[in-house]
Amino acid sequence: MSHSAAIGAEAHAAPKAKARNVSLDRARTLLTLVVLLHHAVIPYTYFGHTDPASWIGFDIVVLATDSFFMAMFFFLSGLFTWPGIARKAPSVFLRDRLLRLGLPFAIAAFTVIPLAYYAIALRADPELTFAAFWWKTITVGPWPSGPIWFVWVLLAFDLTASLLYRVSAHLVDPGNRVSLRGFEQPFVFWLMVAIVSIIAYVPALIYFGGSRWFEFGPFSVQASRILLYFAYFFIGVSVGAANFDRGILSADGQLPKSRWLWVIATLIPYCLMWVMIYIKREVLGNPDPQPHWYQAIYGTFFVLFSAGILLAILAFFLHSKAPGPNLLDRMQADAYGMFLVHYPIALWIQYALFDTSLPAIVKAAIGFVLTVMLSWGLTAGLRKIPGASHVL
Repeated sequence: MSHSAAIGAEAHAAPKAKARNVSLDRARTLLTLVVLLHHAVIPYTYFGHTDPASWIGFDIVVLATDSFFMAMFFFLSGLFTWPGIARKAPSVFLRDRLLRLGLPFAIAAFTVIPLAYYAIALRADPELTFAAFWWKTITVGPWPSGPIWFVWVLLAFDLTASLLYRVSAHLVDPGNRVSLRGFEQPFVFWLMVAIVSIIAYVPALIYFGGSRWFEFGPFSVQASRILLYFAYFFIGVSVGAANFDRGILSADGQLPKSRWLWVIATLIPYCLMWVMIYIKREVLGNPDPQPHWYQAIYGTFFVLFSAGILLAILAFFLHSKAPGPNLLDRMQADAYGMFLVHYPIALWIQYALFDTSLPAIVKAAIGFVLTVMLSWGLTAGLRKIPGASHVL
């Protein structure tokens, strides 16, 4: 009898609380560092740089990070959602989510984000005071959300999941069964992620384009990706609903054993994305808007890369037997706080380095290291405030 068949009957069992998973904690903390790296290097990209210094190597980094890390965050965030909903009354679940997500978003929207974008505004108007900039931001706008858009969208997804659970706790069963098959056949799970992603992303990319955002005050989200993010979140919910440790994320399954194959499966669509970028710039003349056929092909490679690197990263962390505590383990408790507070730190470091003649690589390295150290130290300090550790 196959592995999935042997335990399939347990898929309908009531979800139970799950112990911390070191592999997933490390993957989540790594993603936080990837976010910090992304924001540290993006001003120095060759195409679209905002600093006098630039390097084409950072375009390679930014294309990769932008194409997967937020989707993977939503996947990891969904893993423990279904059991959490099952254990708590709706009012308790809502209270916990508002405390964990709603409160940090509100505080960051009024403090962290204006502090960050003030560094950019000073470039255009060196005489601008922060008080004047802050008031204009929250009253007239624009009121960008920076990276914290993830927090309010995750809150919306959690509340949607809570409503769906009340409709039927078995809505996630099909995805969970595919996860169980993924113990022996990771390709089947990857295929599900790829197909769902193509359906969720490619039509939206063609319709909205890649640069449009839905915006209302500090509430913003990229129009073409909202359904993609929900798909990753709900797939994560499905994986975590039952038999969590005996599906695709089992350390004893085929995924960690085939980790190098997933590296290849990641590199192929990534290289094809660069082929499409070359065609757009050198053959098509960088048209705006882009042809629908181009967006459909590029969008397909985009989601294949995202699905591949999701499994590749998870495979390596599931395979690792390092007992720790390593750097990721030590940073894990502060990772969420680092995500929330790092953006003004990154932008003000870039502001300070703007007029220097340092090479792009040096500027980015200084920015990344200082952003990690300062945001980690600031979060560790904030978590010592009574009650703050329940949020951060």
